[in-house]
Amino acid sequence: MKQLTVDTKKNVEFVDITAEVKKIVKESGVSTGCCVVYVPHTTAALTVNENADRDVQRDIQTKLDELMPLKNDYLHMEGNSAAHIKTSLFGVSQTFLVENANLILGRWQGIFFCEFDGPRERKVLVNVF
Repeated sequence: MKQLTVDTKKNVEFVDITAEVKKIVKESGVSTGCCVVYVPHTTAALTVNENADRDVQRDIQTKLDELMPLKNDYLHMEGNSAAHIKTSLFGVSQTFLVENANLILGRWQGIFFCEFDGPRERKVLVNVF
C-alpha cells in the first residue's frame, strides 16, 4: 500500500490525483488486478468525473454548497456538518480495474480528492493487487 499526501488550500476543493494514482499502479508490478483508493477522513471524499474541463468540478461544488450550505441549523457543534454530509454522499473509496499495468479509466475520467473542510493536509491510501 502507498500513501499520497494532499495539501488543500481552500475550504472546499477538488484535487485531481489521477496522475499520482496511475504512477503507483505502474510501479506496483501488478499487470492485471484492482486498485483501491481510500481516504481515511470523515470530511473528505473521492469522486470520478470529467477532468478535461475544470468547470465540471466548479459546478459540482456550487450545487453542493446550495444543497448543504456551510451554515445551517446543524446540531453538530464543531461547525463542519456540511462537510460530513458531503463526504457521506460521495464516499471515501473507489475501486478501479488494472490491465496491462495500466489504470482503466474512461477518456474523460479523472480521480478527484474532494476536500470539504479545508485547508488541511490529508492522506490518500492506494492499494494495487
